[in-house]
Amino acid sequence: MYALFEEAGKLMAGRVLSEAEASAQVELDSGKRVKVKTSNMLLRFEKPVPAEFIAAAQAASQDIELELAWEFAPDEEFGFAELARDYFSVHAPASEQAAMLLRLFESPHYFRRAGKGRFRKASADVLAQALAAIEKKKAQALQISQWALELGAGTCPEPIKDQLYKILFKPDKNAPEYKAVVEASRNTQKAPLALLQQSSAIASPYQFHWKRFLLENFPKGAGFPSITTPLPGADFADFADLPLAEVQAFSIDDSATTEIDDALSVQGLGSGSGTVTLGIHIAAPGLALHPGDALDQLARARLSTVYMPGYKITMLPDALVQAYTLQAGVNCPALSLYVTLDAATLEVTASVSRLERVPIVHNLRHDQLDAIVTEAWLQDPGFTHENEPQPLPELRDKLSFLYKLALKLKAGREQVRGKPENFNRPDYNFKLLENQGAEPQGTETVRISVRQRGAPLDLIVAEAMILANSTWGGWLAELGVPGIYRSQASLAPGIKVRMSTKALPHAGIGVKSYAWSSSPLRRYVDLVNQWQIIACVKHGKAAALAAPFKPRDANLLAIISSFDEAYGAYNSYQSAMERFWTLQYLEQNGITELDATVFKESLARADTLPLVFPVMGAQNLPRAARVRVKLGAVDLITLDVHGTVLERLDTVAQDTLDVDDEQDEVAGPIAIAVDVNDMNELPEATSEPPIP
Repeated sequence: MYALFEEAGKLMAGRVLSEAEASAQVELDSGKRVKVKTSNMLLRFEKPVPAEFIAAAQAASQDIELELAWEFAPDEEFGFAELARDYFSVHAPASEQAAMLLRLFESPHYFRRAGKGRFRKASADVLAQALAAIEKKKAQALQISQWALELGAGTCPEPIKDQLYKILFKPDKNAPEYKAVVEASRNTQKAPLALLQQSSAIASPYQFHWKRFLLENFPKGAGFPSITTPLPGADFADFADLPLAEVQAFSIDDSATTEIDDALSVQGLGSGSGTVTLGIHIAAPGLALHPGDALDQLARARLSTVYMPGYKITMLPDALVQAYTLQAGVNCPALSLYVTLDAATLEVTASVSRLERVPIVHNLRHDQLDAIVTEAWLQDPGFTHENEPQPLPELRDKLSFLYKLALKLKAGREQVRGKPENFNRPDYNFKLLENQGAEPQGTETVRISVRQRGAPLDLIVAEAMILANSTWGGWLAELGVPGIYRSQASLAPGIKVRMSTKALPHAGIGVKSYAWSSSPLRRYVDLVNQWQIIACVKHGKAAALAAPFKPRDANLLAIISSFDEAYGAYNSYQSAMERFWTLQYLEQNGITELDATVFKESLARADTLPLVFPVMGAQNLPRAARVRVKLGAVDLITLDVHGTVLERLDTVAQDTLDVDDEQDEVAGPIAIAVDVNDMNELPEATSEPPIP
């Protein structure tokens, strides 16, 4: 005697060895013996053997017309044997009953299970919906196969092209477009990225990086909604009573800078009073924006301006930026820090903060003046240039004083740091000749120029901002008003700068506390700190009660977390785009060889370009060894280029290397996180290599 039974949702058959009242011992074809409940035994038969019986039943089940079986089935619950007798004949043998059981089991859209061997047919409406879904799935499967064939043949279907970057970086794995790429990748044994490149789905390497960045960081686009911009004027109580400062302030920025956050003024030079007053004036959008309002929500969503060669995505709408930027010829609302200095020793003797309107008389530009405002020009009154541009002659004494002060402040910080700051590595400026501030296309001619870090104008601004950020950070802590601080426990390798609400020392800068406050048009953290400082200016010792953010405010911690993530992503994209344009520069100028300096294992830094890359043949060379390198092929998608040592040159002195080299990271190639490279879905050959 044999039996067909259900076990764990599956139909099985075997020979009955023994049987008790509630169970039986059954031997399967494999020889395994199982204990089966009597209630699970659905059908008994004498012959043929189970394997043949099941095979015959499966073949016969496919001849059963489901639509007809559904018509024969009663509306109430029924057993499979009952339906077999209605469908075949009243004397339906075990083989036909088994065929009906198998057919019912595999057709849940027509019949749902109601117990062991028991079923209930679906309603007409449910059946119609199920059949429609099945047809849709079949059509979708055909469409997926067709798209996969087109991709394999080198053509990208439009629906896939429309979803390209979502497929690559944020895929919906149930979407037919994604499944088509997976199928094509499997069929062709090519990585998805290579397959899509081959099919011309990617318009250009630049668009690949740009669209990816937007998808990950600005999925709704980088534009701003229409919002009324609060402007300074008599209609706003915060501005109506602002006093006009008795200073003549000037800013120092690059020519491309439109968000001019900071300006400087100097009073008392040569007055014989024994003191000089340095004014550090910061644009004050915090007077018009308020936590929680519409513009604040925009700024908090972005958290920072995004910079890249030839373009930027601002944190705030342009109309607001233009209203609060420290533009020459305008009395601009500002948060000012006035620092009183001993004229002889340059020691800080007092400081005071004010809210006011500051006359901005000049916007100086680094790129136009760095070659003129040199150390020699600042320190030697007799050193002049022919046809010095205005307003340099009238600002010479002030700039000379500010440079002298900057050197003093820097030396003081270095004493705290325990080692000098090193500015041997240059900064690089990128200029895209054709785009003129419009969104780049990736084909523009790029020019790369050098600006030495620590140039006098750079140093003047940097030291003034450090002074402001450290002074205001200390003031917030003194008044018990929380702020967002940057701190670093020590200069030991691996100890990084972190952000918190505690006024802790910053070993890297050499100050007791440091709160970013000098760029409120460009960084959300600075805007938050400006709100807190404004409360201190207005309310003094009672500021802790009046400030927008109170001690232990969870909002501050949330802002820190969000800012760290966004700022890191923006900086990574800026680095990637600088690398992109550097590689474009190599190709546009036909550069195949470079001089470089080995600084870490097999990595080298180009001597005259912002490029770090792996070099074959440098494994056994000492740090600071200079080499002539032959470049390999440039890949603008992965931002990869390799080099091979051609010859050994001289060696750079160790003490001239930038201290940052100790923890330097390779700026590329970037990670291509193609999510369709899932090892469960694609052959191993399609997985992308890891970043070196």
